Amino acid sequence: MAEKVVLIDGNSIAYRAFFALPLLNNDKGVYTNAVYGFTTMLLKILEEDKPDHLLVAFDAGKTTFRHKTYTEYKGGRQKTPPELSEQFPVLKELLDAFGIPYYQLEQYEADDIIGTLATQADGQKYDVKVISGDKDLLQLVTERTKVTLTKKGITNVDTYDPAFLEEKIGIRPDQVIDFKALMGDSSDNIPGVPGVGEKTAVKLLKQFDKLENLYENLDEVSGKKLKEKLETNKDEAFMSKQLVTIEREAPIEVALSDIAYKGYESHKVTSVFRELGFQSLISRVSDQDEEPKETSDQEWEPVDVKVIKDIEDDMITGKEALVVEMLQENYHHSPIAGISIVNKDNSYFISIEDAKKSKGFCDWAEDDSKEKWVFDAKRTHVALRHHGISLQGVTFDLLLASYLINPSENNHDIPAIAHRMNERAVKYDEEVYGKGAKMKLPDDDSILQEHTVRKSEVLYRLKENMEEQLEANEQMELFKELEMPLALILGEMEYCGVKVDVERLKEMKDDLQQRLDQVKSEIYELAGEEFNLNSPKQLGPILFEKLGLPVIKKTKTGYSTSADVLEQLEDQHEVVAKILLYRQLGKLQSTYIEGLLKVVDEKSNKIHTRFNQALTQTGRLSSIEPNLQNIPIRLEEGRKIRQAFVPSKEGWVIFASDYSQIELRVLAHIAQDEKLIEAFREGRDIHTQTASEVFDVPHDKVTSNMRRQAKAVNFGIVYGISDYGLSQSLGITRKEAKLFIDKYLDSYPGVKEYMDESIQNAKRLGYVSTFMNRRRYLPDITSRNFNKRSFAERTAMNTPIQGSAADIIKKAMIDLDERLKKENLQAHMLLQVHDELILEAPESEVEQLAKVVADVMEHTIELDVPLEVDHSYGPTWYDAK
Repeated sequence: MAEKVVLIDGNSIAYRAFFALPLLNNDKGVYTNAVYGFTTMLLKILEEDKPDHLLVAFDAGKTTFRHKTYTEYKGGRQKTPPELSEQFPVLKELLDAFGIPYYQLEQYEADDIIGTLATQADGQKYDVKVISGDKDLLQLVTERTKVTLTKKGITNVDTYDPAFLEEKIGIRPDQVIDFKALMGDSSDNIPGVPGVGEKTAVKLLKQFDKLENLYENLDEVSGKKLKEKLETNKDEAFMSKQLVTIEREAPIEVALSDIAYKGYESHKVTSVFRELGFQSLISRVSDQDEEPKETSDQEWEPVDVKVIKDIEDDMITGKEALVVEMLQENYHHSPIAGISIVNKDNSYFISIEDAKKSKGFCDWAEDDSKEKWVFDAKRTHVALRHHGISLQGVTFDLLLASYLINPSENNHDIPAIAHRMNERAVKYDEEVYGKGAKMKLPDDDSILQEHTVRKSEVLYRLKENMEEQLEANEQMELFKELEMPLALILGEMEYCGVKVDVERLKEMKDDLQQRLDQVKSEIYELAGEEFNLNSPKQLGPILFEKLGLPVIKKTKTGYSTSADVLEQLEDQHEVVAKILLYRQLGKLQSTYIEGLLKVVDEKSNKIHTRFNQALTQTGRLSSIEPNLQNIPIRLEEGRKIRQAFVPSKEGWVIFASDYSQIELRVLAHIAQDEKLIEAFREGRDIHTQTASEVFDVPHDKVTSNMRRQAKAVNFGIVYGISDYGLSQSLGITRKEAKLFIDKYLDSYPGVKEYMDESIQNAKRLGYVSTFMNRRRYLPDITSRNFNKRSFAERTAMNTPIQGSAADIIKKAMIDLDERLKKENLQAHMLLQVHDELILEAPESEVEQLAKVVADVMEHTIELDVPLEVDHSYGPTWYDAK
C-alpha cells in the first residue's frame, strides 16, 4: 500500500473556518474561531487519513511573482479582518504542538508549494490528498492525487478524482486552467472573458479541448456576441491562464522526507487546547486508558537534585521556592510525598520524616524573615501544620497568581501553568504517578525527587514573569493584600475544622427516615397503590395515566418526571407536592446527613471542609468535601442539620454575622443611582421601596405579594436575569416580567446606565473588573451567536457586583483576623458562607465580639451607601441564625 501525503492550504482553510464559525475568543481575548475550525478539520484528517507525510502551506505575503504579470492580481480582495490575521500565529503554535510542519515561500502562494510537493509525490507513486477551498487546485487532480474542496464551512466537502471532476463540472484536470482562464475569478481579480460563465466555458472546452485550440478556430464558435467577446478579450484570457496556472517547480527548500509525520504527543496538544479554551476537543487527543508515555531523556535538561536530611544556614538565601508534594487532592488525609527547596544556587529534596526531625528545616520554615515562594499557600500551610510545622514568610503563591491572571482556566497545577507559558521543563503529574486508581508513587525514589524538584525550579523561574503580568493587569494589590493573606487564614480555618455532634446527626438520620416513610405512605394512599417512587418508569404511568395529569414532556423511555415538570404540575394534584417533598428529604438524607457522617474525623469529631479559593470567576469562595456552603435551609429539615454544628469547647457559642443585602448596596454604589443610594442611606426597606416604584403605590400600600415580586426583580437585576428567568421564578408571563424589568429600569435610571456601560466596556476591553481589579474575561461578548452573546452581556453586568461583594467579604475576613488578634480575643473564624461569617467564641466574649465584628465588617471598605451587618449566636449553628 502506497504511503499517503496530505497537503493543506492553510490560508484557505483558516479563512473558511473564520467565516463559518462565530467570532470566538479565549479568556485572554485572543480570537480563536478560525483556529478551532481548522483544528476540527485537522483532527478528522489525522483520525481518518492517517497520513505518513503532512504539510500545511501558507501564503508568504501580498506580493507574488504573478503581480509582475498583472499588478491588479487579487486587487479586489477586501483586507483580511484583523480578527483573522491575529489567529495565524496561534494556528502555527497549534501546529507546533501537533508536530506538523508548515511552510511558506516569499513571492509564492500556498498553491505553488502544494503543487510542487504534490507533483513530486505523485511522481514517486505516493497517494496524495490536497485540502483547500480553492478550485484552482483541481488542476492537480490525477489518479493518485485527490483534491478535497470545502463547499460550505469546513465540514461539508467534495473529494475530486478525475472521474468525479468530469461528473461534477464536465472537464478533465488538465482543462482546469483553461476553464478558469475563460471564466475568470472575481475573488482573485482574474479578468477572464466577460460574459463567459461555467456552462459556456465547459461547452467551449468540450468543443475545442484547450484555450489555444479555441483561439486557433475562433470562426467555428457559434454565436456572434460570444465570438466578439472572445476576440476582444484574447489577451485577458491568456493572461488569466498564466495567472491561474500553479507553479509545480517552485524553488522550495522542503522535501518530502522533511514532512514525514509520526504523530503527536497528546500532553503537548492538550496543553495548547487548554490554553485556547478548546475543552471539548481534549478527549479526542487523549486516550484515558493509555499508560503515560515515557518521554525520552533528550527532551529534559538534567536536574541536579541534592537529597538532604537537614538544612544548614549556608544552604538558604532567604528567597526560596518551596513545593510540598502530595498525590491526592485532599491534603487533610494525603501524606506528604516529599519536599523540594530551590534557590538560585541549588535544588534540594528532603523527605517529610527528615524535615520534621531537622531543626534547620523547621527553623527556616517558621522564620517569617525568610521568603518562600510556593504553589498553593493554603494547601502547603495545612499539610505542614498536620506535621507540627507552622509555615511563615510566604510572599508568592503561583496558584493564586495564575488564577488571577487566567480566571477561566480550570487547571492551575504547576505543569499546566508552565506549559501555558511555554516552559516545558516539567512533566504532568499523571505521566509520573499515573491516573485515578492507578495513581501511585514511582518505585524509583529518584523519579519522585526529580519531579518534585523540577516543579520548584519552574516555580522559581516563573515567579518574576507572573508578577510582571499581575503588575500589567494592576492586580498586584489584589494578589498581595487580599488573596495571599486570605489563603493562610483559610488554611488555619481548614486545619482547625468545625466540631460536629455525631449523635445528633445520627438522631436526625433516624428522624428523617421516619419522615420519609410517612411521606411515602401518604403518596401511596393518594396514588391508590404502591410503586417504586425512585423509578420514573413506574411513577410516570401513575401520574399521567392513572391520575390523568397533563403530559408536559416525554423522554425516549417514557414520561418525564423531572423536577421542573413536577413543579409545573404542583397545583394539579396534591400528590405532586408530596413527591417533590419526598425527593428533597431523600437528598437531605443521602447527600447531607449520610455525607457528613462519612467525613467526620473519628478522633476529633470535627469536619475539615476545604475552601476553593481559585475556582470561581467571580472570586467567590466555595467549599468541598463536604460542601458546607450548600446545606439546603429552605426546608426546616434542612435547617435543622445545622443543629449538629457545635462549638469545640465547653462554655463557647457559635457566632454568625452576615452582610445585609450587600450585592444591592454594591449595585447602588457602582451605578451611582440617586434613588437607590438615598433609600439605603435612609435605612428604608429596599424591596418595599422597589415595589412602591414599580407598582406606583405609596410605601404603606405595598402588599406582601408586591414586595415578594419586587425582591425577585431586585436580586434578578443583580444576577442579570432575563424576562424569561423572572417569569419562571414568579410564575407570570414573559410579557409581565418584561414590564416589571422595564419599570424597574425606568425607576432607577442609574442602574440602566450602568448596565449599558458595562456591556460597552466589556466589548471594548474584553473583560470586566471588580472594585479590587479582579478580572473576568468575556470572549463571547462579541459573538454572533445570540445566546452566547446574551449570556456574556448578563455576565458583564453582574460580575462587577458579585465579584466586588466577594472581594469585600474577603477583605473583611483579613481585617477581622487581624483585629481579633489585636484585641486578644479567643474567638476565631470557622466558616465563610457567601455573605456570612461563622465564628466560635467563649460566651464571655460575645458582647465585645459583636462590636468588633460589626465595626470591622461595616468599615472594611467605604461605599456611598452604608454596609449593614446582622449577627446572632447560640449553642449551635442553627441557633445562631
